[in-house]
Amino acid sequence: MAINPNTDFTVSAVLTASQMNRFPRGVMAFTSSTTTPASFSSETVTITGSSFTAVANRYYRITYYEPAITIATAASFYQTRIRLTNISGTVYGSADTLVNTLSVGSSSISLVVVTTLSAGTTNFVATGVSGSGNNITCTRGGLVNRTAFLLVEDIGPA
Repeated sequence: MAINPNTDFTVSAVLTASQMNRFPRGVMAFTSSTTTPASFSSETVTITGSSFTAVANRYYRITYYEPAITIATAASFYQTRIRLTNISGTVYGSADTLVNTLSVGSSSISLVVVTTLSAGTTNFVATGVSGSGNNITCTRGGLVNRTAFLLVEDIGPA
C-alpha cells in the first residue's frame, strides 16, 4: 500500500477524521525489566510484552533492547528475536552478535522491526538463543540500572 501522509494545515481549514486517522497513535505496548534472567543456551523468552489491539493497514515499530549480553566462550554466537505470542510464534525480526575473544564482557543489542499486523489482540515476546550451545547471561539492573525493554509503537497508516 502507498503511504497516505497528511496535507499541510492552513488557518481556518477544517480538520477531518480522515486526517486525524493518519497521525501516529504512539505507544501501544511497553514492557521493561531490570531483573536478570537465569543463564540459558536454548531459545528462551527474555521479555513477554503486554497485549494490545492491532489495527489492520497500519505500520508498527517493534523495538527490543537488551543492555548487556555476556557469553564467556570464544567464537560464541548469540541471536535475539522478536516473535509473535510465544517461543514458537512467527519470527518478525532477529539480530546476531558474535563474541570473537574469550571473556570479552558484555555487548548490547537493539533490534527494531517495522511491520503491518492483522487486526485483533496481539502480543510479542523477545527471545534469545546461543547458536553455539554456550550459556548466555542477559545482565540487567545493578549500579547502572540496566533496563531491557520491548516496545510497540503505532507509527501511522500503511
